[in-house]
Amino acid sequence: MGKQFSEILPEHEAFIKKQHLFFVGSAPSDDLGHVNLSPKGYDTLRILSSTEVAYLDLTGSGNETSAHLAENGRITIMFMAFEGPPMILRLYGRGQVVLPDTPEWNQLAPHFELLPGARQIIVVNVQSVKTSCGFSIPHYSYEGERDTLQKWAVAKGKDGLTEYHREKNTTSMDGRVTPLGERLRDTTGSTT
Repeated sequence: MGKQFSEILPEHEAFIKKQHLFFVGSAPSDDLGHVNLSPKGYDTLRILSSTEVAYLDLTGSGNETSAHLAENGRITIMFMAFEGPPMILRLYGRGQVVLPDTPEWNQLAPHFELLPGARQIIVVNVQSVKTSCGFSIPHYSYEGERDTLQKWAVAKGKDGLTEYHREKNTTSMDGRVTPLGERLRDTTGSTT
């Protein structure tokens, strides 16, 4: 049932592009911190090559993945079929955070529609691809994207988002500083 691959094959790419939802898993290096699992919607993931993907990360109430990647780079992205033939596909790799106004951002940003509230791009060097049956995953029908997050980001405006980032996105729930937190500390001397 389960199979492992060293890169994203064309059939994997076709499967990934059909999915409207994916999940991102990360964890700190020690056993004192929390494992994080985040759902991601919108059309935010891009396959850059057979061994590299990136997703546009939107402002949210936490920034766990970013803190974990800064600490150890480990990341897993999971897709599952809610419609059509069953399958689960996981991308295991090493990730990095790319912040706006950097040369890396300028190279990657053209791959995306920069949605309101975009705070960073997560780039993943894919080291392993695993597929499994997904026989237990129920069928769900896709009805469309929620526009709530984008409306919220537009209403906040640039200054409001910066303040929100400062308040909610500079450290993980375990107190680990995020790359965004480092940047905000560098510009103001404090993350609070």
